[in-house]
Amino acid sequence: MEKNKLTTRDKLKTYFETGKYPTQSQFSDLIDLLRLKEDVLTNNEMAILANRLATMENGYIIYSGNNIKDLKFSIIVSSKGEEDQLFTIINTDWREEKRYFLGSAPYSITTKEFPAEELGENEYYYISCQIDGTYGVNRLFGNNLATIPDGFDLGTVEGTKFQLQLSKQDLGQKVKIVNTNIKLVNKTEVPIQYAAYSTFWSNAYTSEDVITDHYDLWDSMTFWYKADLRGITQSIECKAYDADNNTLLMTGILLSGQNNQNVWSGGIIKEIRNLRIVCEYENTSK
Repeated sequence: MEKNKLTTRDKLKTYFETGKYPTQSQFSDLIDLLRLKEDVLTNNEMAILANRLATMENGYIIYSGNNIKDLKFSIIVSSKGEEDQLFTIINTDWREEKRYFLGSAPYSITTKEFPAEELGENEYYYISCQIDGTYGVNRLFGNNLATIPDGFDLGTVEGTKFQLQLSKQDLGQKVKIVNTNIKLVNKTEVPIQYAAYSTFWSNAYTSEDVITDHYDLWDSMTFWYKADLRGITQSIECKAYDADNNTLLMTGILLSGQNNQNVWSGGIIKEIRNLRIVCEYENTSK
């Protein structure tokens, strides 16, 4: 008897659509073609899959866990129209892992279950994030500092890339929190965002007022701005003042006709408790 091989999906559909049934041999071939969850990909299959993944436009996370022993830190990624995804960060000994997000941007990223035990006298856990290659949340936590609560906002990925590193740091001494009140006054119609950056501390870009909780051992800070001035004929100056005495501390320039990204504020502030940033068109301040 002639053996009919069942090798394609279309051929399988034909058997069922016409009311026929596959022979035992054909059904056996079908089972051989199915892949089970427990099956291990061959090297060639993994290479083919990697090439397909390289063409994906989905967002992704690159993460590593360093010197965190057996602890597990979890984050939740949310995107419109998709179920939330849970990613667990474990110790990878500086090796980077890559995982893809479901759905499309924007992706909102928050924390879930960040432990803070197994720390020595002057040890802290450190989380460092980057969003689309630019500034994100950096924090120390544990020991005498607050833990990271569930639902803590790590930022929103508008593009595709989110990077996260978790590590344990021995700082040699205890650190304490200091606060700086930052107020942004935007006198233009152009959306402007800033990111504050200090040692072991930073925030993601925002246009909102911020109260920092950075660290007394490094009570200094610099800033970065971004604003899309394509189609705008005037540059913008962002001047930072000590709000307690109205002293000008530094000036950053956002250039007209450009999509300004990661523009330096022009200086570093030290031991300032109240800061006011005023952004206005360049010719109005002369």
